[in-house]
Amino acid sequence: MSEFFSEAWLQAYREAWNQEPGLRDALARVGFTARVGFGMIDEKEPRGVLTVVDGTVTATGPGDGRALDWDLRAPAEVWQRWLANPPGMIALGAAYTVGDLRFVAGDYAGMIKDSRLAGPFVKSFQVMARITGGLDSSLSKKGGAYVEKNGSVSP
Repeated sequence: MSEFFSEAWLQAYREAWNQEPGLRDALARVGFTARVGFGMIDEKEPRGVLTVVDGTVTATGPGDGRALDWDLRAPAEVWQRWLANPPGMIALGAAYTVGDLRFVAGDYAGMIKDSRLAGPFVKSFQVMARITGGLDSSLSKKGGAYVEKNGSVSP
């Protein structure tokens, strides 16, 4: 398995998302169409972006400066924890409350109040953890940069 948020990881996430009725079908029923970014809390651009059309992920890629409808950010250690043990609604709410989960774009409070969106939101973290599987998604912060498992450094 490739590194967390890499293009290969995003492709695997896309495939798993599109095969998961709790995401694809649930979001199709409400006509969910959005550009969704995921990344580190202290980085300018998200590391990965999904384009979702009527619940189906149609494209993936790195952050490219274009506007996002949803942009979720968390510290590397929080992403690691969620990949090992996907959070439920209570853990996500707690993370949001203490600032470990930030929405650079999107309305967390509005989404959580709508069960048609809240359920798939939680399911998306379960799918992330499922496709990550044996990936050692170690991301450690050293000197202001993230050091990936393979030793590559990203600012």
